[in-house]
Amino acid sequence: MLLSHGGEPSPTGGPVARWSVEQVLALAPDDASRKAGTRLGAAGPWTGTGCDATGGAVWGLCKGSGSTPYRTVVDTTGPAFSCSCPSRKFPCKHALGLLLLLASDDAAFRPGEPADWAAAWIEGRRGRAAEKGGAAAGGDTARGPADTAAARKRAERRAERVTGGAQELEQRLADLLRGGLAATDHAGYGLWEETAARMVDAQAPGLAARVRELGAITGSGPGWPVRLLEECGLLHLLDTAWLGRERLPDPLAATVRTRVGLPVSAEGTPVRDHWLVLAQYDTPDGKIVARRIWLYGRESGRTALLLSFGAAGRSPAQALPVGATIDAELTPYPGGGQLRAELGEQFGATAPAGPPPGIAAAAAPAVYGTALREDPWLDACPVTLCDVIPVPSKDGWQVADAHADSALPITPAALSRPGLWKLVALSGGGPVTVFGEIGHRGFDPFAAWDPDERGEGRHTTGGSVIQLV
Repeated sequence: MLLSHGGEPSPTGGPVARWSVEQVLALAPDDASRKAGTRLGAAGPWTGTGCDATGGAVWGLCKGSGSTPYRTVVDTTGPAFSCSCPSRKFPCKHALGLLLLLASDDAAFRPGEPADWAAAWIEGRRGRAAEKGGAAAGGDTARGPADTAAARKRAERRAERVTGGAQELEQRLADLLRGGLAATDHAGYGLWEETAARMVDAQAPGLAARVRELGAITGSGPGWPVRLLEECGLLHLLDTAWLGRERLPDPLAATVRTRVGLPVSAEGTPVRDHWLVLAQYDTPDGKIVARRIWLYGRESGRTALLLSFGAAGRSPAQALPVGATIDAELTPYPGGGQLRAELGEQFGATAPAGPPPGIAAAAAPAVYGTALREDPWLDACPVTLCDVIPVPSKDGWQVADAHADSALPITPAALSRPGLWKLVALSGGGPVTVFGEIGHRGFDPFAAWDPDERGEGRHTTGGSVIQLV
């Protein structure tokens, strides 16, 4: 049967940006799919390939092991994918192969009306998007007073359970400090897991996650008691913030609710802009996979984070090509800084562009310090550095300012990734523009721009974007 997965289609018929091979491969759910899709990225196994007038939808028949070819169609504005193969991966190797063929040889796709099987899927997506828009417009009238009152009571009951969990956690932290941090090395991980389970029972998954992080610090190497004390202090700060949330400013109170694990929804004013896709990467989060997509608004100057999740072994639904620019609305979530947002209506895509405006390496710590005032539990915040050079240091690598005597250490996590060597090779000893996150562990590079293309003055403007994660 046909399987589909992906974002909402663009409601307009505007021109669609051409995908690069690297952008396509970034969508692969795993290395096996990446390799299999690469083998299908040539014209040989494909017949009946075509695209609509705007290039937003492409389709084709891929020869498989059986007598019936697989029917594959991709909406590049989502992106979203449909294939008749039995694979449970999204996108499957056939969808990846079709996009790779489009990236390397768009002449293989003849513009015209889609085949019947492709047209049915494309029209179905557009119809669901229209219905969703209509439902959103009438959503406020659909919920009656009884529903609102019931939701308020459920929220109050959960808040009471979280408060009980926070009070219990405060007592456990006090007992821990009274007995001495060194004693935790003998207690084992069971102490922390039992405490985390109590926080789960209190419906405070954010507190539970931070407790489990404490268990990973114990006995983790020289200086672990200092690191454990620091994290206990942050956890105590979160507890007391929740217990006194009525006295906090609204943005900080919203941040506290998010940090303890209460569900929140995007409720800010939608911001329409031309959003540059800066980076996209996946991280394991327990039994699920979290995908983070960083965007930069060309007109608003805002940086935004799209966050989506997928079950273990499956790629999250949301995916955007790094380096592309989309004309879309983003609705921010509540909280300090309002970086997280929800992708709304898309109005089309434009051609890839250069990097966003950057700052000097010496100014990056101040950006992180400002972000900490709005969210004291923030590990790192996004920043674009201009004119920096990756150079080796005594303890690893750092990015040094090409025009001043300042540098930022690269985080230990980034030192073990192949992306570091991509950055070094791209730089070749010269200045580059790099996007990443700055935090208390240093700078974590996510993407860099080819320095071969330069603008006026000494700052690099960059050509194509290179993913480093």
